Amino acid sequence: MSTAPRWPGALLGLALCFPPAGAAATARAEPAADIDAVVRDALKAWGVPGVAVAVVRGDQVVYLKGHGLREIGTDRRVTPDTVFPLASCTKGFTTALLAMLVDEGRLRWDDPVRKHLDWFHLADSLADRDVTLRDLVTHRTGLRGHDLLWYRSPWTPEEAVRRAGLLPLDRPFRTAFQYQSTMFTAAGLAVSAAAERPWHVFVKERLLDPLGMSATVFTSTDAEKSADRAAGHRVNELGNVVTLPTAAMTTPDAAWTVHSTARDLAQWVRFHLGDGRAGGKRLVSRRNLEETHTPQMAVPLLGVERETHPETVQLSYAMAWVVQDYRGEKLVSHAGALDGIRAHLTLVPRRRLGVVVLANMQGTRMNLALSNAIVDHLLSAPQTDWNRLYLGLRDREAEKAAERAKAWRASQVRGTTPSHALSEYAGRYEHPAYGTAEVRIEKGVPVWRWQSFSGPLEHFHYETFILHDPTLPDTPVLFKPGPTGEVGSMHVQGLFDVEFRKVKALR
Repeated sequence: MSTAPRWPGALLGLALCFPPAGAAATARAEPAADIDAVVRDALKAWGVPGVAVAVVRGDQVVYLKGHGLREIGTDRRVTPDTVFPLASCTKGFTTALLAMLVDEGRLRWDDPVRKHLDWFHLADSLADRDVTLRDLVTHRTGLRGHDLLWYRSPWTPEEAVRRAGLLPLDRPFRTAFQYQSTMFTAAGLAVSAAAERPWHVFVKERLLDPLGMSATVFTSTDAEKSADRAAGHRVNELGNVVTLPTAAMTTPDAAWTVHSTARDLAQWVRFHLGDGRAGGKRLVSRRNLEETHTPQMAVPLLGVERETHPETVQLSYAMAWVVQDYRGEKLVSHAGALDGIRAHLTLVPRRRLGVVVLANMQGTRMNLALSNAIVDHLLSAPQTDWNRLYLGLRDREAEKAAERAKAWRASQVRGTTPSHALSEYAGRYEHPAYGTAEVRIEKGVPVWRWQSFSGPLEHFHYETFILHDPTLPDTPVLFKPGPTGEVGSMHVQGLFDVEFRKVKALR
């Protein structure tokens, strides 16, 4: 579900007509053969069913190929035209549109958000007064992720943004980087207001059509019309790779709903490596395109980030792109992750190199390992075994997670019972942003429901229960007393970390 970035930028005057994959491979047979080997090694090391890869050098696509299966248990192969959800790689389309509107004088990077969305608010008075468009697209509003406002959400993009405005800030305004997709949704709504047309219509008119990205669509509904579409996968509790249901994205959202192919994304990468022109026509100024690749917020290189980026001294977030030093080069990238799919785009602007990786496995770092390995090959840099490095990191993280879970289970006070009869926990609970959750007793077991999520509540100790939902990690739920000792509220921890107040008993 997570949509965290990579951790979780010569003229382009020629028409964007790429040579066929076969022609590209013929023109650079040796590099293509080398990249084939790198991709095969990565697929084998990580057990990923399939991947589509594109490599751009200068104004040429030098590699464009699919490997493996787009769905296990079938003979359907990944191709350069296999459609994948991009998740957070969608965000780059939104900031490119903002850059165009800045060129046209219809908005400025540092416009107050309410200049374009008069209904927009944040709960903190300082942030509410001063928040700008730049703040929205650099993850510095002070609001943490709250991914469940958009993931499997029943709300429209505007409603999700309104609800986010009811949440307290987790860090002081503009003091910390906290990845927050719903603020990008707000930026897309500001684009729509300034452009006087829906965000997705503007993307198609100003980016997809000029760049020839004809296979790129904005919802899962449109993606399902393609016969060549990737299925998501994960490793289940038994260690087997299984398919996942397609993530439903029925309404275009500027933060996460674009679907595309390696062939189309090669054109997108090529555009970003250029000066803002396509087919001899300027789409955006070089200055404002490069502004989207310019560091805005530092990302601390601590803990797992330090281990993930051993060749990096400074890591920053720009506007829909992560920027870092890498082997003496500026490297610009972004990743996307959603329900069994990983997307990864990488640019080395000074060398005019670009890499697209689209894979169909959840929770894997293969996308980063493969991207790094290809970049190293293109730079003729010392070869690092990125698969081994990141697999080791994965195993260490798994061990630490198991230790934390074991320690938490060991903290259980055995022999305790809930303070109330189970029927007294049943009820309707409300939260200003998250809306209504319910607890009902079914066959003697309390069952928790919120939107499309549901699962039984297992008593842990005292007033703490564990929510077992097939999608969410096991989540502690702490019930708290009201003023007269009755069940008054429940603090749902984990991805929620919010408190729902009981408003009605249910029998």
